[in-house]
Amino acid sequence: MKLTKHVPQEVVQQIAEYFSILSEPMRLRILNLLRDGEKCVQDLVDATETSQANVSKHLKVMLQAGILSRRSEGTSAYYSVEDEFIFELCNSVCDRLASRIEQQASYFRAFTIAGKH
Repeated sequence: MKLTKHVPQEVVQQIAEYFSILSEPMRLRILNLLRDGEKCVQDLVDATETSQANVSKHLKVMLQAGILSRRSEGTSAYYSVEDEFIFELCNSVCDRLASRIEQQASYFRAFTIAGKH
């Protein structure tokens, strides 16, 4: 992503809003549950052990951002991931964090070994 001082504020705002979708732990939990396919709201409520209002609030945000799609069947609403790129983004972040943690662990091991007599 190349940003220059000539990028309109609206563009920068949209980029920040896209990233903000992933800043909420409950949204990440819901996305992980939807990784295997479509789920109804009640399945998501049961799996997250939170209220339907809370799940619905997060689903609405991701739906409006174009990350999820929704379909109705009778009185139930079903959600699925519309923008598969979100998983690539999450995987990249997780890989980066895992590398940092592994590096930190090696520092601790080296310190511990160096400290033993």
